[in-house]
Amino acid sequence: MEAAGGQLEAALLLIMQRHHHHSLHQRKITVPSDLFCSPSMHTDREKIDAVRSAARVADLLVATVDGGVQELYINERRIEIEARALLATIARYKKQTDQWLAATNAINSVLKEIGDYENWMKIMDFDCKSINAAIRNIHHS
Repeated sequence: MEAAGGQLEAALLLIMQRHHHHSLHQRKITVPSDLFCSPSMHTDREKIDAVRSAARVADLLVATVDGGVQELYINERRIEIEARALLATIARYKKQTDQWLAATNAINSVLKEIGDYENWMKIMDFDCKSINAAIRNIHHS
């Protein structure tokens, strides 16, 4: 499980890096070029404001997407921690169950021995009574 978690973490980091590089590349591509070249249509101040606004929109979009990726990463880490805790609990219950099974088997063995001893005692009692009866018959005859 540890190896799979590490691979998943590495994959998520790679996705985040690719997304960041793609965002930077898109930002470079979308900087206004000849749309704002005509001096009669716009002033330099308007050009700067438009570029700033576009950069702000791009930053907000990147932050939104990155926030979702970050939330997914945090949720993955939480699930991983809970899975580890669950595995530890399962291991503890397995150990406890094995102990209970061993104790139950020991009790069953003792009960079987008691049953065997009781049966042996009944046979011995019957044999002693039979011997006693035979001795009485011999003595009375």
